Amino acid sequence: MPSMTSLPASPGQELARAHHRRRVSVAVFWLAVFVTSAVTNILTLRIDADRYGIDAPTWQIATNELSSMLFSLIALPFLLAACDRWPLHADTWRRRLPLYVLGSVAWCAFHVTGMNLARVLAYRLNGAHYDPGDLGLAAVYEYLKDVRTFFLIVAVAHLVEWFGRRVQGEASLLAEPDEGPPVEPVDRPERFLVRKLGRDFLVATAEIEWAQAAGNYVNLRVRGRDYPLRSTLAALEARLDPAAFVRAHRSYLVRLSQIASIEPLDAGEARLHMADGSTLPCSRRYREGVRTAAGGIEPARRAG
Repeated sequence: MPSMTSLPASPGQELARAHHRRRVSVAVFWLAVFVTSAVTNILTLRIDADRYGIDAPTWQIATNELSSMLFSLIALPFLLAACDRWPLHADTWRRRLPLYVLGSVAWCAFHVTGMNLARVLAYRLNGAHYDPGDLGLAAVYEYLKDVRTFFLIVAVAHLVEWFGRRVQGEASLLAEPDEGPPVEPVDRPERFLVRKLGRDFLVATAEIEWAQAAGNYVNLRVRGRDYPLRSTLAALEARLDPAAFVRAHRSYLVRLSQIASIEPLDAGEARLHMADGSTLPCSRRYREGVRTAAGGIEPARRAG
């Protein structure tokens, strides 16, 4: 019997690993950006102080810049998560832009409060006094700086996502519903339009093996590739033929004809073995529905 380490990763595990690699890459990128900016600011301010005869010890300059960098980095994950959760698309930016403006105010308030407290502490430890000056004027000054940083991060985050979708390919329905009530019409699309690197091609609904929820998108698995569709899983489920697709998990919708076997697990859950050798989770809530819809599919024997 093969060891557990030799078993291929499930699509969910592969996606989780891809997301982890992406998060690490994004973290390294922004850390490098902020550290580089702080170091260059320290050097230029040190040069300016010497040039113009300003009495500013290096430790004060470093404290001011590093405290600003630290609290920007602390707030950064929340901003990137907001960009993922509430992306700015052509049909959403007018509604969501005011939320981002409010977010920039919150970003600035956190950033300024945190860095000033850190500076007060650092100065006190060095036997000095930190004076932020006129608080009202300082707040306006800091916001004018922070709002540029805030929306630069937003723009870069959305640009990266947009480029990733162009490379990967993004699916859409051939006929988008007109603007109106948020409830999408129930139909049975036979094909999806996929745009990749400026080229359009059609994907037949019959070729979709399963769909997986991923934030504001649903990834359509077609011949080993994922194409993100901007939709909820529930909305997609309402559009697809229930005789062909069945909900197996809160995050998965699977094509019945692609299920090779159903393996029961503890606590009433199950594992779906797909025709291509992949495995998908099946939660206790949906297990009996999948078994009933699958009909003649026999569950796989559990190893052990």
